[in-house]
Amino acid sequence: MLAEVRHRQGRLLGRMEGMGFRLQAEANLQTLTLDVLKSSEIEGELLDAGQVRSSIARRLGMDIAGLIPVDRHVEGVVEMMLDATQQYRQALSADRLFGWHAALFPTGRSGMYKITVAAWRDNKEDDPMQVISGAMGKEKIHFQAPDAGRLEEEMTHFINWFNEDTTMDGVLKAGIAHLWFVTIHPFDDGNGRIARAIADMQLSRADASAQRFYSMSTQIRKERSTYYNILEATQKGSMDITVWLTWFLQCLGRALEATDETLALVLKKARFWEKHAATILNERQQLILNKLLDNFEGKLNTSKWAKIAKTSQDTALRDIQDLINKNILKKEPGGGRSTGYVLID
Repeated sequence: MLAEVRHRQGRLLGRMEGMGFRLQAEANLQTLTLDVLKSSEIEGELLDAGQVRSSIARRLGMDIAGLIPVDRHVEGVVEMMLDATQQYRQALSADRLFGWHAALFPTGRSGMYKITVAAWRDNKEDDPMQVISGAMGKEKIHFQAPDAGRLEEEMTHFINWFNEDTTMDGVLKAGIAHLWFVTIHPFDDGNGRIARAIADMQLSRADASAQRFYSMSTQIRKERSTYYNILEATQKGSMDITVWLTWFLQCLGRALEATDETLALVLKKARFWEKHAATILNERQQLILNKLLDNFEGKLNTSKWAKIAKTSQDTALRDIQDLINKNILKKEPGGGRSTGYVLID
């Protein structure tokens, strides 16, 4: 299984090398955006795709159309992911992990609850760190993490292994690092997202590249229930982690397969912007066109345009009519008050 995954990785990286710098940069942006969005989605948190894309593009110094303002929570999540993948050669440390944790929780709160930020959790032995589901009185304990008193020792051991073990295959090491970190569960919150960032960092090391062309978190999101079930079974079982690593490799293989969809989207966008390189478009039009090119969900009409572009219905209609005149948009069949508009292929 490992040989098959490694073969797929090699073929993908070879394919991307032949696509040219600009397309590589767009594919990297698309993959990193998906990684950030889906890693948060696994935990039930929905981020704004436009903000994530804009934040990543700015940090990578990419000059792309339709950049929008970004709130500090999204900036923090992006900052963590980019530090993990773009600075993959740098050693992991407690201080670096604390920085990631602070970036994830800039207000010192997880939802309504105040949490310990940028430090190992300090819960007492009579108040254990548990992963629980179910209604009050009918709770099911899925996992109980090591006591807080053990964290310094456990994390020192983990970090030393992550930085120093160079004999293990990099992909297997990514799977083990993910499981080991999330099992120690060193923070009050954010352990899953940081575990996936650590795995992505190690996969970047395995690829010897800061560019990401496949998204493990996107595939884990598709298989979320299996992911949680296999984590729980492994954490409650013996020290044999073969089943976990088998699933991890298979999931990674499926993530590599799914990259074809991402690349098709990237090529479609590239062809579109090449075709319209000399077309004069305002910022609102660029913003909406990028959303349509990123597989916009639902029907685009004037009210949606006005809401997304933060403009009036009249301005939205003028923007749309201008794109129809430029043979970029066309009306969907039907019409009426909720006339829909689609891109001309």
